[in-house]
Amino acid sequence: MSQKSFCDIEYEMRTRKTKRDEFLNIMNEIIPWSEWVAFIEPHYPTGKRGRPPIGIEKMLRMYLLQCWFALSDAGLEDSIYDSYAFRSFMGVDFIYSKVPDSTTLCKFRQLLDEHGISKKFFEAIKITLERAGCMMHGGSIVDATIIQAPSSTKNKTKTRDPEMHQTKKGNQWYFGMKCHIGVDAGSGLVHSIQTTPANIHDLVVAPCLIRPDDEFVYGDAGYLGIEKRDDVKNDAHLSKVEYRIARRKSTVEKISDSVIGFEKLMETRKASVRAKVEHPFLIVKRIFRFCKTAYRGLKKNTNRLLVLFASSNLLMCARAGRDLSPIRQILA
Repeated sequence: MSQKSFCDIEYEMRTRKTKRDEFLNIMNEIIPWSEWVAFIEPHYPTGKRGRPPIGIEKMLRMYLLQCWFALSDAGLEDSIYDSYAFRSFMGVDFIYSKVPDSTTLCKFRQLLDEHGISKKFFEAIKITLERAGCMMHGGSIVDATIIQAPSSTKNKTKTRDPEMHQTKKGNQWYFGMKCHIGVDAGSGLVHSIQTTPANIHDLVVAPCLIRPDDEFVYGDAGYLGIEKRDDVKNDAHLSKVEYRIARRKSTVEKISDSVIGFEKLMETRKASVRAKVEHPFLIVKRIFRFCKTAYRGLKKNTNRLLVLFASSNLLMCARAGRDLSPIRQILA
């Protein structure tokens, strides 16, 4: 272990920690670094020829910083030079090492995308949470959100992204993609992710978000009529699932202003359960700031979303005050 510098000692004497420090400390403690590094190692350069490669874990940490703080390759490189919290998270000491440049980060991200390693990250976290008892079974909540893409044609090809489409929500048009998720009804943790162009209806993707052991499914009014679809009626499992879909307000009978009818009460109860699906979207779109696509094409953006939802699951467990010792024992 390297000796502490005067900068390290000065930083440790600060009177309070910033939210960035607290967030990075939580993620540093709970992410299974050895397991994630093992997923990358078979595809990473060995260094037998040419310049020795930078350590996998350091590059992984740099990639995660880019995902969490929505920074470009060059922007992240500059931020690491400016931020002591970023350098500490990466384990960079200017005396003994240097910050990987933006080109190296770009090649590392392309390697992860090419081999589908982001999907392995998400699945590994899901399995770990299930084994630790944090994620339950029996019911799911399904929902979708629109992630906008640049609609301008002021680029090199003078065209929009061909994999993105436009859709109308309310009285406003959006151009981009949709992220569909299935959330565990008990814990609120994400267990399934699908991405489509924005013009694909939520009902088309909903069957892919239901787990084999789910007995009931919650959804908003956009999923009305799901039990009448042929792919649901003809499936042995999906046809037996109880679909607790919200009714449109105009169809709920109103008794009076002072009396709450049974139907309105049931809709309120269903809404209280469905609210859990909004928390992962809040983390991804507001905290991680992925409210607009970062790249062209569905594949690259899907890989980024898989990493962000895996991180959001871990962050939700930590913030909920749950006992994380079972998770740490499994990851050890």
